[in-house]
Amino acid sequence: MSSPSELRAKHPTKWLTVTAMLMAMNVVMSSFSIPVPGGHLYLNDAVICTAAILLDPLGAFIVGGVGAFLGDFFFYPAPMFVSLVTHGLQAVVISLCAHKLFPDRRSRGALVGVILGVVINVVGYSLGRAFIYSTPEYSLLKLPFQIFQAVFGAVVAMLLCFPARLLAFWDKFSSR
Repeated sequence: MSSPSELRAKHPTKWLTVTAMLMAMNVVMSSFSIPVPGGHLYLNDAVICTAAILLDPLGAFIVGGVGAFLGDFFFYPAPMFVSLVTHGLQAVVISLCAHKLFPDRRSRGALVGVILGVVINVVGYSLGRAFIYSTPEYSLLKLPFQIFQAVFGAVVAMLLCFPARLLAFWDKFSSR
């Protein structure tokens, strides 16, 4: 198993290709949503958390922050800078925790990372909604839904990476 940083150093084309593909998935998944009571469920949070578990912090920031920024830029530009900072920071923290916190038990590090990522996501978007592109009242109204969306994305990512064994596949892929 090679580390994500080793992949970037030893196989820059592979790293760039996978990072670009995941960033494109983030942009696409932010372009449509599933209507649910209280708003819309965007699936790009699952892509961001999954990419952050797999990639190094730089790749995670590109997928999470830049991908979310571009998705907003193309489809709903008001929160694009909030998305850049919030999802970028979220992805970096998840990546650092997943790879550095418990190197022998990556699922534990990833779990801590996605929990911290949920907090970063909820706080970032709540503050952004309250002070940048909406009102504090609207932010409070959307808070339960924001928590649901962030937790949903984190749970999907953990299920994909560990029970569905995407991380095991990724380790084999990245070591070739």
